[in-house]
Amino acid sequence: MSLVFDITFLYMFLFILSLNIVLCIEIEIKDFHPQERDALLLIRDSLNSSSINLHRNWTGPPCIENNLSIWFGIACSNWHVVHITIQGVNLSGYLPSTFLQNITFLRQIDFRNNALFGLLPNLTGKIPETSLLQRFPKSSFDDNSDLCGKPLDKSCSAESPAPLPFAIAPTSSMETNKTRIHVWIIALIAVVAALCIFLMIIAFLFCKRKARGNEERINDSARYVFGAWAKKMVSIVGNSEDSEKLGQLEFSNKKFQVFDMDDLLRASAEVLGGGDFGVTYKATLETGNVVAVKRLGYMNDLSKKEFIQQMQLLGEIKHENVAEIISFFHSEDQKLVIYELVSDGTLSELLHEGRGIGRIPLDWTTRLAIIKDIAKGLDFLHQFLSSHKVPHANLKSSNVLIHQDNQGYHSKLTDYGFLPLLSSSMKNAEKLSISKSPEFVKRKKLTHKTDVYCFGIIMLEIITGKIPGHILGNEVEETSNDLSDWVRTVVNNDWSTDIFDLEILAEKDGHDAMLNLTEIALECTDMMPEKRPKMSLVLKRIEEIEQMMKDNE
Repeated sequence: MSLVFDITFLYMFLFILSLNIVLCIEIEIKDFHPQERDALLLIRDSLNSSSINLHRNWTGPPCIENNLSIWFGIACSNWHVVHITIQGVNLSGYLPSTFLQNITFLRQIDFRNNALFGLLPNLTGKIPETSLLQRFPKSSFDDNSDLCGKPLDKSCSAESPAPLPFAIAPTSSMETNKTRIHVWIIALIAVVAALCIFLMIIAFLFCKRKARGNEERINDSARYVFGAWAKKMVSIVGNSEDSEKLGQLEFSNKKFQVFDMDDLLRASAEVLGGGDFGVTYKATLETGNVVAVKRLGYMNDLSKKEFIQQMQLLGEIKHENVAEIISFFHSEDQKLVIYELVSDGTLSELLHEGRGIGRIPLDWTTRLAIIKDIAKGLDFLHQFLSSHKVPHANLKSSNVLIHQDNQGYHSKLTDYGFLPLLSSSMKNAEKLSISKSPEFVKRKKLTHKTDVYCFGIIMLEIITGKIPGHILGNEVEETSNDLSDWVRTVVNNDWSTDIFDLEILAEKDGHDAMLNLTEIALECTDMMPEKRPKMSLVLKRIEEIEQMMKDNE
């Protein structure tokens, strides 16, 4: 009886071991589909949004479980991407022509209430007989020769029904079942042939390696992007006689160890975001130093001399509220700026992301400190770059970097001083925040006071918690002054506290300071530039309000 019990126990033990091995192998089989992720990355890297950071949100595999995705706007089924629904998040840009070719199980796509351009693929099958689609003219279905049914004059063949979204799913399921049977046989043979302890070690190491592989795969998408750029840069640095390595250029920030282009190309990297001037990466050098690398666009017609002179000037800027430039690179096709890394996100993310249950409110004291930091940084730029027509020229909440420590939140300005590097025709200036100012919209005229206008908009954004351009609804194109117009309307009707963000509305002790700052913001966003105060006066008034709050505590 003892012998029977021992054999039974052994078989049960071996069964559990083999089951663990099979489960680990099953995890390997049910992997994500890289071709679908690569197609989604085409969308991510081609579009920008002031409301959602796709570069930070779309990382790792799109489908992490059978029917689950942690990617914003993505839905999965049977480990495939089936829905892309990204409505009203202020997406802008050009849709790549091939981005849908490898997402073969896609059943729904929705980009409503965004500013997108580009063509969707040609469509196939029978047009659904809904009242809405039947009202469309025939021309709406042009260039889709494989469509049939009403309102087209083309009948659908009854013998050839439209393919189902999961037409290849049964084959995949059969293959999976065969694989499972095969794995069971291998596992049982291995269990019988090997020692139990050996199998336990193998199972443990296999699962551990799988877990580590999943963790590494989370950052794969970012490495692919940087890797493609790095490969191109290696070619440029290696073949261009006129190219220069970063180590041969002046490093304006002495706090950082000097490195060259080879060091940068060997760095691990991830995408931080795509801005008006280009994509920004977080690069971790082999020495352990971490920097932000911005690839500049719209400047290929700029001479090498002009670029270097301007970057050397910007490299001299040293201020606690301005992100420092460490170095730069220039070639015919690529222009890079290397900044110190400010790692805790942007003001736009701090204000608007994660709204709802579980969010930690951003209190009024912190908001006032951020406003003062921005004012200090902008006032310094107006003094240091006084010869510039508009010293910053792209001031907005997504270009205010946030760093948090034991003392609270600190702010630094980035993307500053690039206006002289853009075309004198002002065409590229339309991509910048200054293009929303009344003087640019009406006369294409710019002054220091245009920066003051942009600062006023940021102040109102911090006080109200509202996104500029979204006040009148997503269906309205982003305008230059919708936020300031809305605030003026509310204040003029004596509903003053209605403008406050709900997160600070309960802080009644700060209402006077909020209203005083609102008054300053409305002066900064006056339609007439000459009526706006100088940044030095704005900073002085903000500091007086802050001191008044401290005295009342």
